[in-house]
Amino acid sequence: MSSRKTPRIRITGSHRVVLRFGRPTIATLQDILGPVRARISVLATALLVAAALPAASQAAPVENPCEGKEAKQLLCPNLRIGPASELYVEDNGPGRVLLRATSDVRSRGRGPMELVGKRNGWRTMRTNQRIYRVGGGQITVSSDATLRFTDVGAYWGGAYWKVHQLAQFNLRAVEPDGSLGAVVRTSPKLNYCLRDLERTQPSAVSPASRHYPGCNQNPYRSRVTLGTSVGWSDIYPAPYQQQWINVAGLSGCFSFEMTVDPKENLFESNERDNTSQRLVSLPFTGITTC
Repeated sequence: MSSRKTPRIRITGSHRVVLRFGRPTIATLQDILGPVRARISVLATALLVAAALPAASQAAPVENPCEGKEAKQLLCPNLRIGPASELYVEDNGPGRVLLRATSDVRSRGRGPMELVGKRNGWRTMRTNQRIYRVGGGQITVSSDATLRFTDVGAYWGGAYWKVHQLAQFNLRAVEPDGSLGAVVRTSPKLNYCLRDLERTQPSAVSPASRHYPGCNQNPYRSRVTLGTSVGWSDIYPAPYQQQWINVAGLSGCFSFEMTVDPKENLFESNERDNTSQRLVSLPFTGITTC
């Protein structure tokens, strides 16, 4: 686009480690919230300053630098999302049959996806996106993405600063001719971290170790940085909070559709590869073909 619209937990010492088939997947040492001293007066001042700033909706549309004439001089990011995996059904009683799935947000561009959040509300931040230049340096552009301080429950470590509307799960009917029909169900899942969890595509431009740690858990921070390096993924296992679509009462062939950045709030080199699909037959018995 040329412009943008304006499961299992192991406790080791004092740290919580979530295992996915024996590998760390959710909580990292950086995810654990240490003692926090409330700076209420500082926070209140920051909120008053934020309230005095012009609303984001009044800003002029921002051109996508990754699609302009200078794009070749930028190490633009590109996010993709892997097909739904590790699917299973959780029966939560009448009218609640939850089809759960693991999601894998992958950073596959020339440079990292990096957002810098600045507080503009009690549990919200507006963001700027950093895009690095070929040969060194960076540019900073205003982003439509926002951060929300999101509580995912005590089992998964509490609350974290996450990117609002980073991904969306839909279930689409598959027509007899194999074409995709209308969306019939949607997941409540909206907010995700951006972090280096697992190096899923090693290369010369992919850092060998994590550059972006786990999501920040300090509710009093005025700024946070979230990101995912080239070749790394942010993976959430199927049992995680809201990793499901309610499929109660459905029968037939459907496509479990995952989309990263569905609102196109982030600047990327390619906006046409943000969706993945996995066929499922319902009622679900483990078969991912129709």
